[in-house]
Amino acid sequence: MRTLRTFGCALLGLVLLAAGCAGGGDRSGSVVVTTNILGDITREIVGDLAEVTVLMPPGADPHSFAVSAREAATLEHADLVVANGLGLEEGVARHVAAAAETGVATVSVAEHVDPLDYSGGDSRGRPDPHFWTDPTRVRAAVDVIAEQVVDHVGGIDAEAVGANARRYGRQLADLDSWMSERFAEIPAERRTLVTNHHVFGYLAARYDFDVVGTVVPSGTTLASPSPADLAELADTVRAAGVPAIFTDSSQPDRLARVLADHVGVRVAVVPLFSESLTGPEGGAATYLELMRANTDAIVSGLARS
Repeated sequence: MRTLRTFGCALLGLVLLAAGCAGGGDRSGSVVVTTNILGDITREIVGDLAEVTVLMPPGADPHSFAVSAREAATLEHADLVVANGLGLEEGVARHVAAAAETGVATVSVAEHVDPLDYSGGDSRGRPDPHFWTDPTRVRAAVDVIAEQVVDHVGGIDAEAVGANARRYGRQLADLDSWMSERFAEIPAERRTLVTNHHVFGYLAARYDFDVVGTVVPSGTTLASPSPADLAELADTVRAAGVPAIFTDSSQPDRLARVLADHVGVRVAVVPLFSESLTGPEGGAATYLELMRANTDAIVSGLARS
């Protein structure tokens, strides 16, 4: 009889455990992030308090990367989905929307950090999603993400999340101060940028640069320039005396080099980490590393004679 009672208790325990899992336990402590830049920021906030899954691999283009069916299912089983939004993740947006329709909490961070509009090209007048090039807006994003994590992730330690967010916020403030000091080395007459596409509008607004043109006249890498676009930009570069064209390190720089060849003056093509982190050995494995590497590259590129 004792053996039967013991077996019965064990069986009852298994039934109750299974019922608890079916009742939503598979979503407990789960945050899914669309881009790897936001993934790094979110992991700084969450730490080891919950599982953070990042969909976008290192070196990927956020405009074109897509998710598998299994990854799409991961979105629908999260406590919280953290997306950049404002049209950045063009291949993932419908999956984020589908998760929201099933009741998953989602946040499009770029919508909450006082977004700017594109100032030029085919995207002029539309909201610019590339807010992370301004670390002061990333500080605002940290507050947004921390609040959403506390509100929606089951069993999270709110005090620990707050402490992580404040610590990381101080690092971002230090980054902003350092970037300001580095960019102060560039004379006002040389604070002009030509980039692969419209991705550095926030950096330009924060640190007083003028984006005089882009190789791809759009806010997305999926667009293509026409011969007339390249000819017009070559004239702009020649007139402004721009010493360097900045292109994304994860994208082929053929068009930028074609433009440099047509300018008729010595123009360098300088790679930047604009929209994606790298692997551990790639030089931009974290958001802080990315911004410091880009700052050094911009200062060096614009110092060319």
